[in-house]
Amino acid sequence: MDTLPANIPGLIWAYRFPAGSKTAIRLDNSAMAAELTAGDGFYWLHLNLADARVPALLDTLEGLTEDAKSALTTRDTHAALTVDEQMLYGTLIDCQREFDQDTADLGWLHFAISGRFIVTTRLQPLRSADRARIMIEKNPAKFERPVDIFELLVIEFQRTLISVVMELTEELNLIEDFVYDNTPRDERRRLAPVRRTVVRLHRHLRNVLALMRRASASDEDEMPFGFDDIAGRLTSRLETVDHDIYALQERARLLHEEIDSKLSSETNRHLYILSIMTAFLLPPTLVTGFFGMNTANLPFAQGSGGTEYAVALILASIVFAWWLLKRVNIL
Repeated sequence: MDTLPANIPGLIWAYRFPAGSKTAIRLDNSAMAAELTAGDGFYWLHLNLADARVPALLDTLEGLTEDAKSALTTRDTHAALTVDEQMLYGTLIDCQREFDQDTADLGWLHFAISGRFIVTTRLQPLRSADRARIMIEKNPAKFERPVDIFELLVIEFQRTLISVVMELTEELNLIEDFVYDNTPRDERRRLAPVRRTVVRLHRHLRNVLALMRRASASDEDEMPFGFDDIAGRLTSRLETVDHDIYALQERARLLHEEIDSKLSSETNRHLYILSIMTAFLLPPTLVTGFFGMNTANLPFAQGSGGTEYAVALILASIVFAWWLLKRVNIL
């Protein structure tokens, strides 16, 4: 790995694809921006938006329109896809990657594509972009046009979604085992992040699908060569995983309703017990309240054995309360 400071601001990696060679040449950190356009073919430039010099670099790249430059440097957190003057630019969603593990946190990949280049930018490391780079290293002959790399990025994003769905499914399986167990447990705290992730994925994926359909319906003169066929294939792939995410969302909703139902039943059981205890204690409370009045001529106030008589009345009131509850089928 090249650890020298990069001459291209914000450089993460850059590849040149010479025309007809079926190879990909990775530029090292000492390369200058002019080497991207050396010879025929196209290039892929991947940049880190954390570098404040990236906008100035984009101004030096030929073929980028002002709208495409804005799309590459935006901080918007929603998907976007625009076809204009045989260019394709916008923002795709992706999942972030930490140094030691993959995550389900959403990130944003900004891109601009023409017949001569594909430029991508991001703030956080992204799972799909890294895997796309690995695929290019393994088999560069598959990528003859910039739109082929765009297709690869979306395919890798779909595979990322599949792995995330499998992880969330396993988490829901564990929650489900506890929910339908005999021992009541409140799994709402554990279920909440799963539902939040699924809802966000479904919302953004539906947006990407709508944008992809709209872009594929653009005039052929406006879109990059070959994008119409690629858009159809990508839409079909994303619709498949969208069905899985929707099913996961419904399953999480039903689990939440089941948890609420069990907790409501448990609360009702506790209230029932408290009501029974109140019914048993109310008659003795009336007896003790009666004998606690500071008035004259109270029963059993004179002579011995008054306390015993009062205790007997308390016990009799409890027995009466029990008999009455049994009579009305409450017990």
